Amino acid sequence: MEKLTTLTGVGVPLRRSNVDTDQIIPAVFLKRVTKSGFDDALFYAWRRDPNFVLNKPEYAGKGQILVAGPEFGIGSSREHAVWALHDYGFRVVIAPSFADIFYGNTAKNGVLAAIMPQESVELLWKLLEEEPGREMTVSLETRTVTCGDVTLPFEVNDYVRWRLMNGYDDIDLTLQHEDDIAAYEKMRAEKFPFKPKTIPAKHWAEERIESAREPEDADWTGPLALCLIEIIGSLASHQTEVSLALASETFYV
Repeated sequence: MEKLTTLTGVGVPLRRSNVDTDQIIPAVFLKRVTKSGFDDALFYAWRRDPNFVLNKPEYAGKGQILVAGPEFGIGSSREHAVWALHDYGFRVVIAPSFADIFYGNTAKNGVLAAIMPQESVELLWKLLEEEPGREMTVSLETRTVTCGDVTLPFEVNDYVRWRLMNGYDDIDLTLQHEDDIAAYEKMRAEKFPFKPKTIPAKHWAEERIESAREPEDADWTGPLALCLIEIIGSLASHQTEVSLALASETFYV
C-alpha cells in the first residue's frame, strides 16, 4: 500500500450529510470481481446530474481531498465504497464524523478519514467555494489541514496514522511476522509430520480450470454430443410420427 504522509491536492466541497455507502457506490457495481476500476461508479446517481460538484470542470477528475458533512459512510459495510473513492483519486476524506466500519476500511486501503469539528468543515467549504479548484495540504505528521492562509487541526487514531504513514495494509502487517510464521511452520512439520503441510498460496502452481461437462471435447465432439446427433439423425431418417391422444390417454410413436 502506498505511504501517505503529506498530500497537496484539489479540495472538493461536498455539502451533504449522512452520505451512505449505497450513494458512494450503488450495489449493482459490487458484482465486479476486481479490487480496482471503480472510479466510474463513485457517486454514480449524483453524477447523472450535470450540476453535481464532481461534474464541474474545476473538480472533474482532479479531486484528491473530499470535504463532506457528518456521518459519512453510513449504511452497509461494503469495502467497495473506499475502493471507489481511492480509484477516483481521493486519498483524504474530511468530515465531522464517520461510520465505524467505513472508518476502519479507509485505513486498510490507504485513505485517510480525518475528523474535524463542523465549524472547521464549514470554513473549508467556504474557502473552497470562494476559489473552485483550490489546493489544500493535509499533513499526517502534524495532523493539520492547510487551505490558503488557514491551518486547522484534525483528529486521527494513532494506530491508523501509523499504518498510513508506513503504507501497511493487512497483508503488510502479516508479513511483519514472516520469520515467526516460517519458524512455526518448520516446527509444525517436524513435530507433526503426519499433518498436511501448509503451502503458501504464492507457491501454488497454476492449474487450468476446465469444464466439468466436456473436459476433453470442448468443441462439442464428446459422447453427449454424439449421442444427440445420433438421436436427431434417427428421427429424421425414419420420419417418426408422434401422436398424443389425450382422450384415451394413449401415446403412439
